[in-house]
Amino acid sequence: MPLIVVFLLGIGNFAAHHAVLRSRHPVLAEPAAARLAGRISLIAEFAVLLGALLLVGNGFHWWVWAYAGYSLFNMAAAWLIVARHI
Repeated sequence: MPLIVVFLLGIGNFAAHHAVLRSRHPVLAEPAAARLAGRISLIAEFAVLLGALLLVGNGFHWWVWAYAGYSLFNMAAAWLIVARHI
């Protein structure tokens, strides 16, 4: 069950990440920089998800809470960017 929770949170993180990349926020106004930053940040997002899945899969179940906290922060930041509060 903890693996499923982390996996579902990861899907939410990737959805929030995709929304930020598609939001046309002024920080991401440069097309070349946005593409490169988007690719690098997606790789980093995948690395964090993979690390959390490996740790939870190997018995470190408290990492579910750590990844949930990361996801909460990530989704709040994405909402602030997409809603143009930042």
